Amino acid sequence: DIFIFHSFIGCRVGDLMKMTKGNIINGAIEYIPRKTKEGRPVTVRVPLSPTAQEILDRYPDVPGNKLLPFISEQKYNLAIKKMIKLAGIDRMVTTINTVTREEEKHPIWEVASSHMARRMLIGNLYREVQDPNLIAKLSGHTENSRAFNRYRDIDEQMAKEVIMKLE
Repeated sequence: DIFIFHSFIGCRVGDLMKMTKGNIINGAIEYIPRKTKEGRPVTVRVPLSPTAQEILDRYPDVPGNKLLPFISEQKYNLAIKKMIKLAGIDRMVTTINTVTREEEKHPIWEVASSHMARRMLIGNLYREVQDPNLIAKLSGHTENSRAFNRYRDIDEQMAKEVIMKLE
């Protein structure tokens, strides 16, 4: 539930773990990303989808006014890997070995982490609207952010669709 909810709001995991029921304002999650608090703080407001609201409704009595029954970030990442492996999702992905700088192939569950929820929201929204300014606003990125551009991965389906337009 936490990962699915996370993929509907797309914040950084540190921001997610600090959220309380007070972050829910008029049908949306509102927060100031930790990363922007020091510079130019920006309030991010993400409307709650019916699925995100349904998940929140499952946990009305979480202790300490927390939003969801969080576990530690490390255990969260291990649970994500396990969840993806148990679901049989084993698509191969290419990564760079940080020591050798050589490319490596891994099943996606081996490299999955909480950040995948953030990438999923941005990728899913981009497939629907292709408006980088709207998506950046929902994900807490500044306009023309270089970091944001790394999330805007053109998926294989989008590439196939554009190539088929040549036929």
